[in-house]
Amino acid sequence: MRSRRLSWTFLVMASVAAAPSARATEVPVGPGAGPPADTTERITLDEAIRRAVARNPTLAIARAEVARAEGLLEQARAGWWPTLVGNGVYTRLDHDRVLNEKVIAAENQIAGNLVLTVPLVAPQGWTADRRARDARRVAEENAGDVRRLIAQATANAYLSVLAQHRQIRSTEAARANARAHATYAHTRLAGGVGRSIDDVRAQQDLATVEVQLQTVYTGLVRAREALGVLVGGATPVDSVNGVDLGKLPSLPDALEDARARRPDIDAQRGKVVAAEHARKDVWAYYAPYLAAVGQPFVQIGSALQAKIGWQAQLLLTLPLYDGGLRAGVGGERDALVTEARANLDASLRQAQSEVRVAFESLLHADQALLSVREEVLLAHKAYDLANLAYEAGATTNLEVIDAAHRARDAEGDASQAEDVARHARLDLLVASGRFP
Repeated sequence: MRSRRLSWTFLVMASVAAAPSARATEVPVGPGAGPPADTTERITLDEAIRRAVARNPTLAIARAEVARAEGLLEQARAGWWPTLVGNGVYTRLDHDRVLNEKVIAAENQIAGNLVLTVPLVAPQGWTADRRARDARRVAEENAGDVRRLIAQATANAYLSVLAQHRQIRSTEAARANARAHATYAHTRLAGGVGRSIDDVRAQQDLATVEVQLQTVYTGLVRAREALGVLVGGATPVDSVNGVDLGKLPSLPDALEDARARRPDIDAQRGKVVAAEHARKDVWAYYAPYLAAVGQPFVQIGSALQAKIGWQAQLLLTLPLYDGGLRAGVGGERDALVTEARANLDASLRQAQSEVRVAFESLLHADQALLSVREEVLLAHKAYDLANLAYEAGATTNLEVIDAAHRARDAEGDASQAEDVARHARLDLLVASGRFP
């Protein structure tokens, strides 16, 4: 009896190898065998970041803030630069003014002058100029931080696309295995040595894998669309096969880089410097203002003034009492310095915490990746052994399907572990200020 079963097994295996075209007609494989033809543009990570930085509207707004700060600097500079103003006046009287039969004020009078003001001592203008320069510097550093965040978001989307491709490859391999097993079980049933329950189980498992594969295809579509939006494109964008994030720093180097290279930390330092400058500049509210004023003029229609002339003045303004304005400004700016320093300290602590978390996450992710790769090897080995036992008639296909499930789960774990490891590397580079 046993020799008869083995002979039937060999016969079935031979028929499967000799008639591959019969597999597709005898076993249902679901509504779709794969995604449509792929015409999506593929770009590298560097190109994705370049496009995102060039087209992202958030960064465009940050650049506009830099331009706005430049405009405010020009406005502040006007406080201590010379100004030239022209004035013209036309006066209409009801009649000529006459004294001793002389017209001293005509019925129609025209007057014009130019007023040139040259600030000689303008402390508030000088200090306003410096504060505007500080504000522009902070705006530039904030734009750098926005660029970092956009690059990070783009890289995360790019890695998500890679992870979906990895999941698709493993799920397609699982579908091929499930289809081969379903074909084998169906051929055995047709040859009289199989069981209907084995055939049904195998086809059910194939349908399950097909559903999983379509879900992964949908995930790839979503990931491509997300990447396309981030890079400012009108169509979805795909990734190339691999990505090199560069050399990873050691923990001490990463902690030091986080203090020295991160643009958000630089922005907080810039705010501290700006607040300290503003506090020191309170003296300008106590200082005098001195300006030279020159005024050439033309007067037509008045006998009391020369027709053409000029005058010059020195204008000195000395603030004596302001109702407490200067004291209030000083108190406000002291508080701003305290706030800026507190924010800088908090940002430094947060940055170093992010570095430590990223570094530890990287170590654990790499260890998990090694373990899950061993899990994949063992799962595939168990699947092969289950197949051999089933083909030899020593067991049912329950063990084969269970082993296939475990192999698919292991592949899914491997895909997720690879994605986690890539993201951990990216997080470490971003936290240390080495990306982008």
